[in-house]
Amino acid sequence: MKVISINPKTNEIQTKDMQLQANSIYSFFSSILVDELVTLNKHRIYTDANALSQNKKAYMLGSQLLVGDALIIGQNGLEECDVSIQEDEVKELLNYDLPQFYVDVLKILADTDINLYKSFEVQKNGENIMLNTEWVLYTFNIADDKTKDYFITELKKSVDVESYIQKMAQLAMNVAS
Repeated sequence: MKVISINPKTNEIQTKDMQLQANSIYSFFSSILVDELVTLNKHRIYTDANALSQNKKAYMLGSQLLVGDALIIGQNGLEECDVSIQEDEVKELLNYDLPQFYVDVLKILADTDINLYKSFEVQKNGENIMLNTEWVLYTFNIADDKTKDYFITELKKSVDVESYIQKMAQLAMNVAS
């Protein structure tokens, strides 16, 4: 099967032939903790869930924050298939120059056991909405500098980082109402 791998350390993008078996993705990352994202249409993006705590390089693929190596696999319904996106299209979507807000926050989060993509619930107009830490970072990154500074200052003080992130997600949803 044709897949695309991204190595942010070397900025290398490669199309590879990979024999997908039950443990292929885990073997690629040498990890049993893998995050699965569906940001790209008709594709799945896999990353190592330990990459943040291992201080691996973070970058953006479109508006999706990724940390460490990534593996892109095509998706046709429930079946995995060859990627349909081309390497040059992936290159156009990549941005290795993160805003300072992301750099600062990821440095703090690296010392925690938080997962950027693990979902949690917040309320909006009486409805439960599933969000994740990556969404919170994206949302606060587009805020004004004073709000970003507040977010970082309070994050540094936080004992329970996961609760703090959820609280900030709820605040962001309240403002959006």
